[in-house]
Amino acid sequence: MIPFVKGHGLGNDYIVIRGSDLPGPLAPAAITRICDRNWGVGSDGILLLVPAPRADFGLRIFNPDGSEAEKSGNGLRIFAKYLWDHGHVKKTTFTVETPGGVAECRVHVVAGRVTAVTVEMGAATFRAPEIPMNGPDRDVVAVPLQLGDGTTLTVTAVSVGNPHCVVFVERLDEAECRRLGPLIERHPAFPNRTNVQFARVRGRDALDILIWERGAGYTLASGSSSCGAAAAAVRNGACDHGRVTVRMPGGELAVDVRPDWSLRLEGPVEEVYVGQLSAEFVAAYLISQPS
Repeated sequence: MIPFVKGHGLGNDYIVIRGSDLPGPLAPAAITRICDRNWGVGSDGILLLVPAPRADFGLRIFNPDGSEAEKSGNGLRIFAKYLWDHGHVKKTTFTVETPGGVAECRVHVVAGRVTAVTVEMGAATFRAPEIPMNGPDRDVVAVPLQLGDGTTLTVTAVSVGNPHCVVFVERLDEAECRRLGPLIERHPAFPNRTNVQFARVRGRDALDILIWERGAGYTLASGSSSCGAAAAAVRNGACDHGRVTVRMPGGELAVDVRPDWSLRLEGPVEEVYVGQLSAEFVAAYLISQPS
């Protein structure tokens, strides 16, 4: 049997597994099965603890469709809580290497348990090749994007270690997020697909957003999406540099957008339960599966 821990950040839930506990590499079919809310444990993704050559810990992040993400703000916070609460780390500040870069995490501990985590998310970039986004080398700020259904949107694309496409709107509409999100995620302009945020500015230091997450779909909250939307709001002149509160259906996160475009994310995190994948499940879906 394989042990796991499930946690969430504002309803965005992940399963943490140690890579050393697995019988082999996680195949996409196994990832999809584990994340399925009817046929598996159920989650928005899997966080895999792996060795790290450049940091204290290594993290691979898998989406429910079996694809791999470069970075996840909520995933990093859930992972950081797991590391502290389960005795893998004794210091409150440590580094985690992801495919999207090395992030510094600081855990906030109350009565021996982590209640919130602050993550240094790296720097935002709006340059098309760095997102990546097809087309000329330019800052992708308030540019038109025509979708496959004929809709034309004004978008700002940004990378915070993973790609995001932000659409500023006067009114948030969940149905529109669910309808347009997949069209934007898989738009030919984004060779690696993209996360999508619909954002409404509430003030010089506050945003409301709805999220369509690459590989996961409509999501209650997202740390990297909060960072991308906050950076895009500052870049478009709608918010000021400094602390931006980002409100989502799952709750609020705080993003510090510094003048050099480096980003700091802070918010609460909770552990849901500790469990085990049964021997029957492991034999059926994790052993002798194509990678």
